[in-house]
Amino acid sequence: MSEQTQSTALEAKAEEQVNQNVFRSYNYVGTKETLAYLFNDWSNTFSNIGYGQRYIWDVVKIDFGIAAIVGIFTGAWDIINDTFISAIVDNTRTRLGKFRPYLVGFQIPMTLIGLLYWFIPYFFPGSSATYIPKLIFYYLFSIFTETAGTFTGVARSGYMSTITPNPNERVRLITLAELLTGYMGEDMPRYIFGFMYDMVSTGKWKVQMRTIFMGAGVTTALISSAFTLWFFLVSKERVPQTIERPSVKDGFKAIFTNYPVLLMCLSEFLQGFGVGTSQDNYWIDVFGANSMINTLKALVSGISGPVGSISYAFVAPLRKRFSSKFLWVGSDMYGDMITLGFFLLGITNKNYLKLKPMLTGYGFTEFLSKLLFGVNKVINADLWNEAMDYCEWKNGYRMEATTGVAKGLVIKLQGVFMGSLNNFVMKKVGYVQGLKIGTQDERTKKWLFYLSTIVPLVTSALGIVPKMLWPINKKKRAQMYYELAERRNKMVTDYVDSIKEEA
Repeated sequence: MSEQTQSTALEAKAEEQVNQNVFRSYNYVGTKETLAYLFNDWSNTFSNIGYGQRYIWDVVKIDFGIAAIVGIFTGAWDIINDTFISAIVDNTRTRLGKFRPYLVGFQIPMTLIGLLYWFIPYFFPGSSATYIPKLIFYYLFSIFTETAGTFTGVARSGYMSTITPNPNERVRLITLAELLTGYMGEDMPRYIFGFMYDMVSTGKWKVQMRTIFMGAGVTTALISSAFTLWFFLVSKERVPQTIERPSVKDGFKAIFTNYPVLLMCLSEFLQGFGVGTSQDNYWIDVFGANSMINTLKALVSGISGPVGSISYAFVAPLRKRFSSKFLWVGSDMYGDMITLGFFLLGITNKNYLKLKPMLTGYGFTEFLSKLLFGVNKVINADLWNEAMDYCEWKNGYRMEATTGVAKGLVIKLQGVFMGSLNNFVMKKVGYVQGLKIGTQDERTKKWLFYLSTIVPLVTSALGIVPKMLWPINKKKRAQMYYELAERRNKMVTDYVDSIKEEA
């Protein structure tokens, strides 16, 4: 038997052991918890009404230049508090678990406090974009909610990787959750709010813009929070943590020895240099607030929606046939090609100023993107969980919070700079805050199209390079999960034995 044949046989044997003896033989998450997991995932998208930039630009009214400068200071505090909060979370050991005390305890207070965000225009009605009391309130409120939200943010990211030690069950949960989200209309709040936004901005509804933002924001936040709290109450942490609390030094060591996390950080860091703006701003400021446009876009998304649901059927066979690295890189390139096609359509004969060809192009891009929608959702979510398991495999302990913050730290450092840069770019292209919808000059409209298509594509292109270096192939993955299962069983057995000895 040749060396290559032997290697293939060993790989197949290892994978068979993993699938038959460890993972597919037992599911940990019951029906009630599964249902709560699904609705929690759906609620995370339900709270997104979109138009966040329009709210800050035209309703709250925060000056671009001031936002750019103050963003540097708030970003610095964000980075500092992330570091010590992640250490607190990673050293937590309670009967509720490592993460649940923060997720359950902070959910209701943070939701109620967070609702104040939608009342800022009521606190400072008719104020200018440079009104000092409003700016002070806005940034102090942002700092407070961000600090408290860091506890729930780092806890949530770690928690999702601990509800089951079975990676196949984890992928099944992610797939089911994304399918439910698609069927229940993850974009529906955004489309409904888009219609409301159009009716108010065109004067067909005699309601103030701040009223519809407040109503939609409060309603979706309360519904979303209720489902999220239900999930945290009925779910459990099932991946055991070491009894000894790892030190901060261990946490930072885990960051540098966890090669997959370093690659994910680097990829997001390079992608984060993408300069641009939301496509929503292009549609609004080029074609004006038009409910017909949103209706047609919703219709197009509705037609292509089933394709996105069907795409989840591709996940299992593609994961079996290809490595995670291949799917991760391939989906990135596929998405870039779709964006490039939409851009080329727009610059041909100045189509970006013509509604009919751009709506047609939008329809095609929606359909094409939905073909790999399920694969993108599942693979991107599971790779992070896989990286957390890799840390445990290599170091003997889990540092979900510290590692997660380290990943976010790089992005936030960059985000401070890029957020300020994007604000200055909007001024540079001549965007006028508070101007009547659809009345920006033609040069600004052209740049809004560029900034929502080709500019972010080019400026974030290097993000694909670290993805090509992902180190966990099929053979290593099988070995990792087999050894982790053995190690975790021994940890639980040793703990039970120690309790018996003390008794």
